[in-house]
Amino acid sequence: MNSAGMNLPYLTADLPGIGGKLKHYPEDFFVEEVPLYQASGEGQHIYAEIEKVGLSTYAAIKMIAQALKISPGTIGYTGLKDAQAVTRQMLSIEKVAPETVKELSFPQIKILSVRNHTNKLKPGHLAGNRFVIRVREVGQETVPAAEAVLDVLTKRGVPNFFGEQRFGNRNNTHRLGELLVRKNVAEFVAEYLGRPQAHEALHIQAARRLIDEQRWAEALAQWPGKLSDERQVIAAIHKAEGQLDIAFRVLNKRAKSLFVAAFQAYLFNILLSERLDRLDQLEHGDVAYIHQKRASFIVQDAAVEQPRADAFEISPSGPLFGLKTLLAEGEPGRRERAILAEHHLLPEDFRVPGLKIQGARRPYRFRLNDPRIWWDDGLMISFELQPGAYATTVMAEIMKNELHQLS
Repeated sequence: MNSAGMNLPYLTADLPGIGGKLKHYPEDFFVEEVPLYQASGEGQHIYAEIEKVGLSTYAAIKMIAQALKISPGTIGYTGLKDAQAVTRQMLSIEKVAPETVKELSFPQIKILSVRNHTNKLKPGHLAGNRFVIRVREVGQETVPAAEAVLDVLTKRGVPNFFGEQRFGNRNNTHRLGELLVRKNVAEFVAEYLGRPQAHEALHIQAARRLIDEQRWAEALAQWPGKLSDERQVIAAIHKAEGQLDIAFRVLNKRAKSLFVAAFQAYLFNILLSERLDRLDQLEHGDVAYIHQKRASFIVQDAAVEQPRADAFEISPSGPLFGLKTLLAEGEPGRRERAILAEHHLLPEDFRVPGLKIQGARRPYRFRLNDPRIWWDDGLMISFELQPGAYATTVMAEIMKNELHQLS
């Protein structure tokens, strides 16, 4: 697995991987939301359960909004789902007749159900996600090896790394977030708009080279319309006659939030890598995360609290740095403050105009619920995960195809 230039270790490094291939077809990776609550049947919001194939959540929302002639911002969702997959998720749509939504038709989107409710869906309004995954290009003899890895993950928990999705297809969203926090606009513009990468389409590489040469008008003319956020920034810089300071002002809030979140995730992954062999063991000064309550507390006596960790009631946690992040004490706290110091940052540096980066705690592990393995034209694996947990982390432990790399 590849994510932000880091070689991430395996929790099950002493067990062999099975190899194989994921997502050969979208149907090989099925994701279904587990709702936090059911639609009541009353209210001005329409809850539409959709099934999408080969589309990102944002792409599906834009298509539906365009068909309904509404702003994409009026459509709510609980979380982002894989594009290269078959995914079922709920969307909320404001002030639209149920019949209109039912009649929508797209090649890659099915409307499965429509029901009224009182509130808009927001990220976090979700109990979990259920996965059914097929691994191809492996033999049936790999079943015991996969079961051995799942046994460890079920007992100890799965490392709660942020996956490659968080770091974007240019694998630099964490870098963009750091530059936002540092308020380094010149380097941000170069990283965001310039510096072509070999995997990008040739016309995009050509447009980025024009940015590197500060040929704003020509870059704007060549810039692809589908990269609308970037295009908006280029247009503003061109209008301002090359003044880069305008970039931070015109970049939309959603993009800024995603970039800073990626930087938070990058720092979290470093701390988790250092803690991996002890991710189920508490230390004095830890901030323990209470899974059921989604609350935290400082561990005063690790020996007293460890039975609760053994029962998966609580887990050690790491910081998502922000203005009000509760930092650990003792040795865990020293490590958290050290990583900020290495980046020449303080918590107050996460004050970014237009954003409220309060910070949070994230458990270093997550529970693997109801895991099952069987054989059906490939190795089939199903399980349920909490919101925000990455199925790709589970599969990386099982497959070990390549360096567990997050970049």
